[in-house]
Amino acid sequence: MSEQWKYFDFEIYGIKRQLPYVKIADDLALASFVCISDTELVQTCAPKLVERLPEVDYLVTAEAKGIILTYEMSRLMGMKDFIIARKSKKPYMQDAIGCTVYSITTQKEQTLYLNGVDAEKIRGKRVAIIDDVIATGDSVRAVEELVKKAGAEVVARAAILAELETVGRDDVIYLKEHYVFRPNEDGSFTPISSLKK
Repeated sequence: MSEQWKYFDFEIYGIKRQLPYVKIADDLALASFVCISDTELVQTCAPKLVERLPEVDYLVTAEAKGIILTYEMSRLMGMKDFIIARKSKKPYMQDAIGCTVYSITTQKEQTLYLNGVDAEKIRGKRVAIIDDVIATGDSVRAVEELVKKAGAEVVARAAILAELETVGRDDVIYLKEHYVFRPNEDGSFTPISSLKK
């Protein structure tokens, strides 16, 4: 590991990773959890989430970090496909619906889009919204709004990790709490306690 970075020692179900601290504001840092390229971690965590899901017809995720997790979950569940809310409106999209969200990760507003063809697929269906990490819940709320506009019923929200106010929520399925941190002047990082209900 590079000496220029400081790392948080992370473990879940025996999988160990060193996650680099990343400052996203003067008083806030994350231990950067990126599962989009971590095959071992996803193959370990996906079955644990599948076990906890109620009966659903479709899985829906937002582009992009939740895609690999949602793929693996859909494969384990024997589904033929899953639905992705895109971060930009693509030329192939017909009758797309959109919703704007503020993301703590990107620190800006983003608009998510659902292809009209996908909206038709999930109309009247039971869906679960999947993500890698749920922090403030804003991204999940945006996907949920899209799903409801399409006429589907959200029956579950699931992620590998929960941060901030998501910790302790009884309407979110997650495998582990993930801390956020306060950067200190000496270069160290102090975990910030989540506000549990």
